[in-house]
Amino acid sequence: MTEPAVLVLEDGRTSAGQAYGARGATIGEAVFATGMTGYQETLTDPSYHRQVVVMTAPHIGNTGVNAHDAESARIWVAGFVVRDPARRVSNWRSEGSLDDALGEGGVVGISGIDTRALVRHLRERGPMRVGVFSGTAQAASRDDLLAEVLAAPVMTGADLVADVTTRQSYVVPAVGERRLTVAVLDLGIKTATSRQLAQRGIEVHVLPATATTRDVLGVPSATGRSGPDGVFFSNGPGDPGATDGPVDVLRGVLDTGVPFFGICLGNQLLGRALGFGTYKLPYGHRGLNQPVLDRATGRVEITAHNHGFAVDAPLDGPVPAPVGGLGRVEVSHVALNDSVVEGLRLLDRPAFSVQYHPEAAAGPHDADHLFDRFVRLMTHREQAS
Repeated sequence: MTEPAVLVLEDGRTSAGQAYGARGATIGEAVFATGMTGYQETLTDPSYHRQVVVMTAPHIGNTGVNAHDAESARIWVAGFVVRDPARRVSNWRSEGSLDDALGEGGVVGISGIDTRALVRHLRERGPMRVGVFSGTAQAASRDDLLAEVLAAPVMTGADLVADVTTRQSYVVPAVGERRLTVAVLDLGIKTATSRQLAQRGIEVHVLPATATTRDVLGVPSATGRSGPDGVFFSNGPGDPGATDGPVDVLRGVLDTGVPFFGICLGNQLLGRALGFGTYKLPYGHRGLNQPVLDRATGRVEITAHNHGFAVDAPLDGPVPAPVGGLGRVEVSHVALNDSVVEGLRLLDRPAFSVQYHPEAAAGPHDADHLFDRFVRLMTHREQAS
């Protein structure tokens, strides 16, 4: 027997459906993800903290869930919206159903609504706050539910990194021979990212987002140098314009000449460290099929995205970094759908970043070569010393 649920957007639009996952109430920023697969990786990606994810693919849950595909220790989305949930799980790797996993994680969801119409609405109006209500919570009047939604905080100005970062430093051992060490600032890192680094012979030292420049540069090198062989900034949630501490750390790293690689929020923070601003996108990029142009090679990569903010840097370049002493910078990658900045590269220092998810969990593997590029950057520095 199905139970009623209702979705209420901050502009007053409502959709009736059936309860899915946990029962109760949740409020967050409504965003849509375009992947036909990879829903478990989406749910467990810390970058989705405080967001209610609308899946554009109509049929969700048919492969169930399993421990291997989780990108963190918990589900991070604030809510989940699907059209047609699977009635049964059919996959040899499955260890449980998505519905049960959402319930156990306390994630309130809704099913049976026209997600295509909802996505078109968000495409026209932009991201907005949304509430999903089921059980006794949905019995309140629509005016009262709307008032709850309007009372919730917006994403702009939200510094959420402290909610998702590790509380204690830890080490992911290199696979095989230890060739290099990398200090990773955990802004909301995914398991697959550490795995990609470790598979390349890198000992990964994951540090909390509260780490100082001294903490980061105190990670020991595998090659006898002072400090780590490289520094990496991960993905993460929230408004990059409100995330100040890591920007100061990154400026200290850039001053030393230690190779740097950043992804997603790490890309936005590199932009800020260089002196560029950031801004909220009209509806963001989320999903597994976003085309990006590598301007150096002319190659188009299909990439996995999850970002609602972008770096405000000039597409014509290279240009001097607005912050003095850091040399020249250029926009290395551009989104083909809307010309949003998708990557930065310093020309006078060993540092680069991309806005998307090269670890490909879930997603295409077009961009995993970027981890090899990071290794070459660190190796070249060692050979030049």
